[in-house]
Amino acid sequence: MDSAGRTLVDGFPSAPLLRATIDQWDTALCWIGANGIVVGANPGFARWAGRPAEGLIGQPLLSVLDLGGRDWAALWSGVSSGALPPGGGTLRPPRGADPIPVGLRWQPMAGPDGPLLLCQMQTFDERECADAVARLQQDVLELVAAGRSLALVLDFLCRQVEACAPELSCSVVVVDDERRLRVAAAPTLPTAFNAAIDGKGIGPAAGSCGTAIWRGAAVEVSDIATDPLWADCREVALAHGIAACWSNVIQGRDARPLGAFALYYREPRGATPFHRRMLGACVHLCALAIEHDRARAEINRLAFYDTLTGLPNRSLLKDRATAALALAGRTRQPVTLMFLDVDRFKALNDSLGHGAGDRLLVEVAERLRPLFPDGDTLARLGGDEFVALLPGCDAAHASLVAEHALANLSMPFTIGDLTLIPTASIGIAVHPDDGADFDTLMRRADSAMYRAKQGGRNRCHFYRGDMNEQAVRRLEMEAALREALGRGEFTLHYQPQVRLDPARPELSGLHRVEALIRWTHPRWGAVSPMEFVPLAEECGLIDRIDAWVLETAVAQLARWRAAGLAVPGVAVNVSPVRFAHGDLPDHVRGVLAAHGVAPGRLTLEITERLMMTEEAGVHDALDALHAMGVTLSIDDFGTGYSSLSYLKRFPVGELKIDRSFVKELDIDAANRPLVRAMIQIGESLGLTIVAEGVERDAQHRMLAAEGCGIGQGYRYARPMAPEAFERWLVDRERLASPPTLRAIPCGAAKV
Repeated sequence: MDSAGRTLVDGFPSAPLLRATIDQWDTALCWIGANGIVVGANPGFARWAGRPAEGLIGQPLLSVLDLGGRDWAALWSGVSSGALPPGGGTLRPPRGADPIPVGLRWQPMAGPDGPLLLCQMQTFDERECADAVARLQQDVLELVAAGRSLALVLDFLCRQVEACAPELSCSVVVVDDERRLRVAAAPTLPTAFNAAIDGKGIGPAAGSCGTAIWRGAAVEVSDIATDPLWADCREVALAHGIAACWSNVIQGRDARPLGAFALYYREPRGATPFHRRMLGACVHLCALAIEHDRARAEINRLAFYDTLTGLPNRSLLKDRATAALALAGRTRQPVTLMFLDVDRFKALNDSLGHGAGDRLLVEVAERLRPLFPDGDTLARLGGDEFVALLPGCDAAHASLVAEHALANLSMPFTIGDLTLIPTASIGIAVHPDDGADFDTLMRRADSAMYRAKQGGRNRCHFYRGDMNEQAVRRLEMEAALREALGRGEFTLHYQPQVRLDPARPELSGLHRVEALIRWTHPRWGAVSPMEFVPLAEECGLIDRIDAWVLETAVAQLARWRAAGLAVPGVAVNVSPVRFAHGDLPDHVRGVLAAHGVAPGRLTLEITERLMMTEEAGVHDALDALHAMGVTLSIDDFGTGYSSLSYLKRFPVGELKIDRSFVKELDIDAANRPLVRAMIQIGESLGLTIVAEGVERDAQHRMLAAEGCGIGQGYRYARPMAPEAFERWLVDRERLASPPTLRAIPCGAAKV
């Protein structure tokens, strides 16, 4: 220590010990008077200044240190008043050596002859820089590997840099989806300044961070007061003592900008080599931490959220429901599970394709989402199934929510040039009455939903105890269906379609027969097709059943004709699901050829919803069947979504008016104009018209008078087993004179 330095400490009781400590301390210290003249320095300071300590005495501090453009008076005033925090500068060594960036800390103190400033100078050599960066990297990587939150990692990173370089403050900003800045960490920057930066858009003149992200490169602003990049935020920066900033873009592995890391200074200045090296390491560490956090969030999203709708999936629903039920057990509050299934979704998906089905599911999710605020959970289980968890919701409130859900869904929805009105069936189960755990509530809400479907769809049902039996029957029926073909439990009945003669209905000639499947179970007896056909479609058995029906019906037609029975043809229903496979035309061709039946004697009945499809494979199959000579008939016309444009686009040869329009044709006058319009549509397109559900003579006469060519229904005959149909045909032909055909028992003749 020089003589002046010794004088400064002589007044202390432990002066010898203090002098020895200061002399041996590596930290560089010097004392400056109010006039900016150095009055003392320790060996550490003298060593870095490159001159003896005595040679520094009496020299202006500014001849030794560059304070970044600040004059001594301003620095003295700031430190003395406590308003100026640590800063940085550049050491000016003698003999033309390179300037050395240093960190500076200032401390006012009383000297023998008046107030002084103690200056503590910190320098970094290459090894120290490398060590500091290595420690920082190791510490940050350990935090990331430990799964600590992104906010904690970035805050730690900023604080560690500030500890190494106390003359600056750090911040990390990230870019949101709208390309705006969001402050992710800024532990020592003023709150008001952070608020001014947060939400700013990036651009070519958006401060240091916004511009760095825009350019994809570092931006150094040595004087915020004059730099045009800071025009929008200059006032708030200067008001909080921020005078300079150096920022570099944080880029992901694909070079996409993730954000920016910034160093802020309290005086106009540039970055030191140490700062640049530290910043380079920081942007890479930030990129790693941000991408790791986003990857973890994506894994969480895939594990707990539905990828199509963004709603929670079954796993997250079960977690939340389990927690809600545990809380309800303590608070005795109800918990409701609402199971919602989109009506006829499978038919639409099979007809229009998965793209249209996905659009409908997304629309359903968006319409339901507003009904379930924070605290509730709306989840998608898969397919067309949605479940809502409503903690604290009783049956009365659940009923209101369900009504709103049905109302929201029933608004028209357009796919291409087709307008749909979605509906849903909803089942509700309420804890504790309907179950104490998640799985039980789910089963019972599911059972209630199926009761709603059986009741006509587009409605809501609450769980009742007897629904368990229905759920068990449904599972048993699915298992029995899988064995029914092998056990020979299916049979075909045939219902005649006759040409309408308004004058003599009993002499109407046979047009063809429709093959209708029947299932007789050994324990349950006759099972309605209305019950087992939809189930077969849902569980993937309809393809096998349709193939069996086609084979059996064509074989029966061949036997009849070989036996001399004048059966013109047979109609077979084909599920829309069957058209999803490209082999239907080849399969039909093979069956017809195997039994020697001309394609013109086969009619395939398809539903209106198949006509809505946009899938090329379906179009190709219909065209191939038509080219083969097979007649295509639209079943249940008037109940679906067909339009004239679809009828014109597809090779349809026949329309079947649904029985719901025929049922009260002779009772309700309003039905007659509708039926007349359908007949006229068919005639204008050159199509054969078949009316289903004809039961009375008056209906027969009205249909014939309107120009309907073909009738089908109990007025003529019920569906019959092959032997019964043969007797019916022979008896009917006896009414004509002279009889021309002889009844031959089924299977007696060979083809």
